[in-house]
Order: sequence, then structure tokens, then C-alpha cells
Amino acid sequence: MTVPPEPVAALPYTRPVARKFLVRTFGCQMNEHDSERLAGLLEAEGMEQAQGLDDADVVVFNTCCIRENADNRLYGNLGQLKELRDRKPGLQIAVGGCLAQKDRELVRQRAPHVDVVFGTHNLARAPELLRKAAAEGPVVEVLDAPDPAAAADQAPALSAVRELPYAGWVTIQTGCDNSCAFCIVPSVRGPEVSRPMEDLVGEVQLLARRGVVEVTLLGQNVNSYGRDLTRRRPLFADLLRAVGGVEGIRRVRFTSPHPKDLRPETIAAMAEVDAVCEQLHLPLQAGSDRVLAAMRRGYRAERYLERLAAARAAVPDLAVTTDLIVGFPGETEDDFADTLAVAAEADFDSAYTFIFSPRPGTRAAAMEDRFVPPEVIADRFERLRAVVERSALRRHQARIGRTEEVLVEGPSRRDPAMQTGRTRQGKLVHFAPDAAGGPAPGAFCEVAVGGAAPHFLRGTLVRQTAAPAHRRRIPIRVPVSAA
Repeated sequence: MTVPPEPVAALPYTRPVARKFLVRTFGCQMNEHDSERLAGLLEAEGMEQAQGLDDADVVVFNTCCIRENADNRLYGNLGQLKELRDRKPGLQIAVGGCLAQKDRELVRQRAPHVDVVFGTHNLARAPELLRKAAAEGPVVEVLDAPDPAAAADQAPALSAVRELPYAGWVTIQTGCDNSCAFCIVPSVRGPEVSRPMEDLVGEVQLLARRGVVEVTLLGQNVNSYGRDLTRRRPLFADLLRAVGGVEGIRRVRFTSPHPKDLRPETIAAMAEVDAVCEQLHLPLQAGSDRVLAAMRRGYRAERYLERLAAARAAVPDLAVTTDLIVGFPGETEDDFADTLAVAAEADFDSAYTFIFSPRPGTRAAAMEDRFVPPEVIADRFERLRAVVERSALRRHQARIGRTEEVLVEGPSRRDPAMQTGRTRQGKLVHFAPDAAGGPAPGAFCEVAVGGAAPHFLRGTLVRQTAAPAHRRRIPIRVPVSAA
């Protein structure tokens, strides 16, 4: 007689422990959006986001190289990771983005514990390169140009993990065809490549269906969008109208335009499309015609002011921000006085002021014999900051007594008892929540402005006008155009 075997008790299912990743970003909004795409790619691999470095199995640094301090920050952070790598031998470290595109093999020479280096043209291959490095050892893969076969790398048909569920960045073009003497972007991002308009509108429609109410269109020079798609004319004004007409999208922003390409039809679209915000970032860089010519910017100060005046005349309550460089090679005291004068006349709402940073391979980096002494630059920087902050404070004080529509971002970083949000002009507003805890992030509300500082407004909550429209965070998959 055969004795049946004893039944084996079924073991409870144990979910495999997922590897955890951390993406850290150095740079502009384009880098931030690329990091969202990286996070989506890694989640599609079955990974989960880590809470911090000690929790991570994979660390990816997405880098910028516009200024030297970005290089220093990256290599400083990589140095700090060496100790963590010694404690966690299985930790993988990857470096991607603009600085990786520029430095290539130098990254591993300076930080041999880096496992993967990838550039701006092959972001979509990051997960595959991590797998390859785990099996074969360190990998450096930096392409000199976009791979036509890797369409997903340029048209992000990826599961981007949006940091803010109610707001999304949409890359409309990559690269730049300008030749500014101080800028390294064309050499690390390549020439301008515009995404087809139907892809962009489709992506925004998908975002809107997920509850996104604000989109920011990204490009190195958004005003020239579509110039590579058609010889007729740039298509940016048409894109603003198309995106602004997507149901559910209440705010459309864009960055950055080039002053020489700010066309009347773009200004008209800003004025006529309700969803397009009353905000314009228009980089001046310098107010001296001699310095602008040396920078190869393609306009004079008078032309810049004319286009700024045209935008303000067409778009009521327009807020204007800018970029300014102090200490460009050969800048004299007279040149700087011109910059102060133009900045004062432009009456900016805010400005990003930068100290000139020589980037290897640019025209300006070769002007070593004309570099301005650091102590002179420091003095000029403070003088320019005073002019800009005076304008910013005056323009903010003019808003006291007004009731502003604010899109709520959440608790203030400095004072969690306060909430913060932004107006259509992009101005940061701090206000006290109501007894119920206040509107949630993504809600629209009205705030009465009662105080002003150069960099923010203070106000009182009047009422909530719209609850958050977003659902739980869901990776957004965008189809690739057949084109």
C-alpha cells in the first residue's frame, strides 16, 4: 500500500524587495524634467524611489554645466558618495546630463567609483546601461548627436514621474542654433530639434486628463520652435494657441525665449489666449551694446527695450524677469553703467544675476587676457542686485490691496504654519491657512495681498475657488508620433 506524502503547507507570498533609486538634479527646468523622465524609466524597471542616500541602491546625478559652480557641486557630491559606496558595495552610481556630455571619460577619472556615465542624447538608455554595468563593469556611453533610431529619447514617450501632480513640464525642443559667446549649451545639447506639434498637444491633453492644470513649455529658445519643421516661419505662437485651448489647462507658461526672436505673433498669442500667463522671462544678459556684440546676442539694448515695451503694451499686468551676467570679459565701468541704466529702465519684476563663468570650448573662455578682476565683479554684482531688488520691491508693493488668483503649492519651507502659492505672474505668495487647514496643493484660491518684499508677497486667504483636479500620481505614457 502506497502512503500518500504529507501535504506541504503553502508558504505565504513574499513580495520581492525592490531596488530603490535616488535622482538628484543640478541645473535648469530642462534638467528637472529630464530627471522626471529618468525616475519614470527606473520605476518602469520595477524600482522604487528612495527616501535618501542611505536608503538608495542606485544614485543618479543629472547634471548641468552652464557654470563652473555646477561642476564643483557635482564632483564634491561624488566625492562624498565614495564613503557610502565603501559601506554599500552593491550601490550603483550614475552620472548623466550636460556635464557628463562635456566631461565624458573625465567623470570616471575624477571619480572612479562611478558605474555609468551617459550624456544628453541617450537618457532613455540609462536603465539598460545600469544593467550592463552590473554585469560587465563601468560603462561610459556619450553620443555626439541624437540617435535617429532612439526616437523616445527626443520625444519623451516615457512614464515621467511628475514632482507636482497638478503641474507639468513639456519639452517642446532640444538643442540651440544660437552661438552666444558664453554658452556651452549648443555643444552639449546639439542643434535645435523641435517635437511635432501634434505630439505636444497630445501630451498636454494626457496631462490634463490626469488633472494637471498648469504646463510649462521648455526649450533653449522657445521662440524659434518649429523652425526646423517648416521653413514658413516659427510655430511658437501657433503652439501657444493650441496648448492654451486644451480643456482643463488653466495656466500655460514657457521658458526661455530669446529677445531677438520675440515676434509680434507670439506677443499677440500671449495677449489673446486666456490660459497663457502674464509672465515673460526675457534674458537681457547685458545693457551695453558693445558687450552684447561681444556676447553675440544678436540685438542692441534699444531693440530689447522696444520688444519689452511691445509685450507690456499688449499684455496687461505682465511680469517680466530676466538673466544678467556680471563681469563678461572686457566689461568696463562704462559698460556696466549701461547695464545698470537698462536694468533700471526695464523695471524688472525679478532677475537672475550671474557672475561670468568661463566654459571650456566657448569663445568667451578664450578671452583670458580680458577677464575682469574678481573684486571688481563682486562690487558690480552688489550694485546690480540693489537696482533689481529696488524695481522688484516697487512692483510688488504696487500689488498691495489687490486680490490675486493663487495656485496653491503647499506649506512654506521656512514656516510650515503658512501656505504658499503662485499668481498667474509667477509671484510667490505666503498666506495663512483657514481653520480647516487651508486649500490643498493644486487648489485655486483668492488671496488678498497685504504685504510685499522683493522676492514674495504676503496675503490673507479670501476663499477657495477650485479644488485640486489631479488624481493620485500616475506615470504618464505619451505615444510617439509616427513621424
